[in-house]
Amino acid sequence: MRNIALLLAYDGTDFIGSQWQNQGRSVQGALEEAWEALTQEQKRITLSGRTDAGVHAYAQVASIRSTTRHPPLTIVRGLNARLPEDLRVQDACEVTPDFHARHSAIRRDYRYLLDASMVPLPALRHMVLHVEGRLDLAQMAEALQLLEGTHDFAAFTVQSPDQKRTVRTMHCAKLTEIELLGRRLIALEVAANAFLQHMVRVIVGTVLLVGRGRMTVSAFQQVLERGERKAAGPTAAAHGLTLMAVHYPPGLVRWESRQA
Repeated sequence: MRNIALLLAYDGTDFIGSQWQNQGRSVQGALEEAWEALTQEQKRITLSGRTDAGVHAYAQVASIRSTTRHPPLTIVRGLNARLPEDLRVQDACEVTPDFHARHSAIRRDYRYLLDASMVPLPALRHMVLHVEGRLDLAQMAEALQLLEGTHDFAAFTVQSPDQKRTVRTMHCAKLTEIELLGRRLIALEVAANAFLQHMVRVIVGTVLLVGRGRMTVSAFQQVLERGERKAAGPTAAAHGLTLMAVHYPPGLVRWESRQA
């Protein structure tokens, strides 16, 4: 039995999310169908984390235990020949038996893109949130910085019996600017050991209140400290969010094409 890791990228626009569900088109479901077509194995594939409907990924990671004899690069080509155009396997490698895509991960990086231009660019409509009016970027950056470190992020998630512990360690929370299709975009970059359900999107919705002058940085800090969801801002739209990277301990994952 081999343990194989897959590096995935997908456009989340037409998926109901990354995780398999009874109804609807999921990343996991499409990947498992392609795996069965390639290997004739019916297997459950594990993802490094769950992304909501509409959320994208540049570097989602999956793992699967299999008896297939296909080498990693054949797996990449074979799966991509069977996958829909909005989901691709970028790389594959064999990992140790104890590797687990979710449990072995030590950090996840997300980016949320905002466009504060007067008129939105149609080509970016599925990956960027257009926001009207001026934003105070300095105040937004100051609020984001308060999130760094280990905190209880209960205010920035949904109440769910599946989430028994809401303490997370935020390694990085900052604003940057990127250029895409000639448009200067605002990027909220966050990295943590793990994220709660809707956590990034609620952070974005709350930080936007700060940027619009509807919440002070001090009030933002109180939201974090009190841990009350009703005090935080709205949940930002899913389509502006992308999973950028999943990190593992050094040497645990060695992608095949990056060794060439």
